[in-house]
Amino acid sequence: MTWASALYRGEVMHQRLRPKAHRFSYRVFWLLLDLEELDGLDRRLRLFSHNRFNLLSFHDRDHGDGSTTALRSQVEALLGRARIDIGQGPVRLLTMPRVLGYVFNPISVFYCHHLDGRLAALVYEVTSTFGVRHAYVIPVPEGHQAAGRIRQGAAKALYVSPFMGMAMDYEFRGHAPRERLDLTIMGRDAEGPLLTAAMAAERRPMEDRDLLSAAIALPLLTLKVTAAIHWEALKLWLKGVGMTRQPAPAAEAVTIQSRPRESRLGR
Repeated sequence: MTWASALYRGEVMHQRLRPKAHRFSYRVFWLLLDLEELDGLDRRLRLFSHNRFNLLSFHDRDHGDGSTTALRSQVEALLGRARIDIGQGPVRLLTMPRVLGYVFNPISVFYCHHLDGRLAALVYEVTSTFGVRHAYVIPVPEGHQAAGRIRQGAAKALYVSPFMGMAMDYEFRGHAPRERLDLTIMGRDAEGPLLTAAMAAERRPMEDRDLLSAAIALPLLTLKVTAAIHWEALKLWLKGVGMTRQPAPAAEAVTIQSRPRESRLGR
């Protein structure tokens, strides 16, 4: 059997341009999980489990609305609101797993495909360190579907950092994960580009030996992600970057777009 699920090992980079330049990068790994393969992966692998403790694990409640409703059903409901029908096409989630029971994912991405493999839409699931989650549901333009090309935009709807305001647009660029993962997110405000975040990685098999190698090379990964976020925030504060006031959360935890949209700020 050929598995669509895979391990991706690589790097995440953030670069802020103003009012003070700030750049950092960290080695990380992600799992690309086909939602239909989760139980099969649980049975096949010793070091990965679905909805139970292990060295690496995936728990449904860490995503979506946190309920017991199947993730596939939740994603289909969101796509339906955006007038996107993928039929029985695969839904694959790029995310960090729980490591020894702990997880924090600043961003996870659902890649939603038509049955013939064309990329139909992405659901970007963003979680803040304040414990708030927001999903951006965005279709893939018709001309980009066959190549799995990602070129999308959305207005910022979640307060993710005290060092950035809300009047921003996001731009997403990249491709559906294959042998390589590439996804770049640019944040723009009225003055132009403010922040760039890039994810780059290479595909590895979803096998116990590869999972163990990643866990040893990057021990306690998800705990380190949380620590790194606070460490980089401290460095921004020491550089004198001003803090913003946290607004009330959005009325709804989902941004639905029925057609592609690109940034209008900073043009």
